[in-house]
Amino acid sequence: MTHTMIDRGTTWLAEGGVRPTRQRVALAELLVGDGHHRHVTAESLYVAAQSRGEKVSLATVYNTLRTFCEAGLVQEITVDGSKSYFDTRIDDHPHFYWEDENKLTDAPASELEIARLPETPEGMEVAKVDVVIRLRKTR
Repeated sequence: MTHTMIDRGTTWLAEGGVRPTRQRVALAELLVGDGHHRHVTAESLYVAAQSRGEKVSLATVYNTLRTFCEAGLVQEITVDGSKSYFDTRIDDHPHFYWEDENKLTDAPASELEIARLPETPEGMEVAKVDVVIRLRKTR
């Protein structure tokens, strides 16, 4: 683990106002340490932490990802109502979900056009529109 990776993780936590515990810093390094955006599940982040020798439980990974979501550091993308991915890129953008690989990636936002949304019920406003485009190999 380089100092640059540690610094990126610690700075990222500070930007979200998240207290930098040892485990949070370790998970932050895995998420943003190299400067690239990630789409992870709690399970995949847990495996990555274990492979680095980090002493962290799966429950801690889940709780930490929830903390990161609440701080606005990651956004949760739910696929099929049961599988959650956590994205370090927090601006509004569409995603591809690769069914054959159970993988989530960014889709080109410049090619997406949403012409109109349904009228919202009285007293409600649109908080966010999530676009997940499901892909599978042609048969």
